[in-house]
Amino acid sequence: MKASTSIIGIFVAIALSFVVVLAGSHQGIERAGLPLFAWIAVIIFAIQWVVFIPSWFAHSEHFFDLTGSVTYLVVVVACLSSVDSIEPRSLLIGAMVSIWALRLGWFLSTRVRAAGSDSRFDVMKHRFAWFLMTWTLQGLWILVTCGAALAAMSRPGQASIGPTVLLGTTLWATGFAIEVAADSQKRRFRSKVENHGRFIATGLWAYSRHPNYFGEILLWVGVAVAAMPALSSWAYATLVSPLFVWALLTRISGIPLLETASDRRWGGQEDYETYKAHTPTLMFRLGGFHRAG
Repeated sequence: MKASTSIIGIFVAIALSFVVVLAGSHQGIERAGLPLFAWIAVIIFAIQWVVFIPSWFAHSEHFFDLTGSVTYLVVVVACLSSVDSIEPRSLLIGAMVSIWALRLGWFLSTRVRAAGSDSRFDVMKHRFAWFLMTWTLQGLWILVTCGAALAAMSRPGQASIGPTVLLGTTLWATGFAIEVAADSQKRRFRSKVENHGRFIATGLWAYSRHPNYFGEILLWVGVAVAAMPALSSWAYATLVSPLFVWALLTRISGIPLLETASDRRWGGQEDYETYKAHTPTLMFRLGGFHRAG
């Protein structure tokens, strides 16, 4: 990637972040002359850029995923500790984001340690602008993804726990359970010698080619639904969070890359082509796929 393209990407990410801050700050609590939501955004990007510095000099991606997960935890704590009183609804939403972040950090860190490195960074970690853009985009990802949660937690007169919040919590719990189960099934499948070089088509993976991503999207829908009663006016724009996650996973960095890699590895094999033809990319299909033999 050209340096000029990366620099443009950095400015676009910052510009989009300003839009999110304007929406999330509307009618929110202020601290030291700035909306609390804006301070949270500053913290998010400051963490990414501070950790970027030693990562660049070491040309290492080892702290990238961990930094993202830790940032979620830091901003939740910062937001809850900055309000006048912590309402049960805010505590519940903060817990949903924190539990997900803790689990994500553990999962990704374990995966990188097992692999030794992340091939996505092989080239970019040696190109300053590209590497910086990647860390900046992670800041945007964090801000947009938990934008609805942060907007809800940083507003005065917060809503109580009602039916909508309970519905959101149920959706989050369902999505979280699906994601954890799918990742666990895939890890166990790959750990068996007899499955070396084979694609997974068992468990939840028999009903969806990417059940972990389905769970990821569903849990963020749950967070947005739980946050919705506390929002009003322009703050409703932060509810774009699950749509952003869906677009990221299904159109940009998740499914397209994995599908291309799978087609390159197993394309033309009868069982793989049958699995792909009869198993939805994201949603679940009743009946599921059964591998012959």
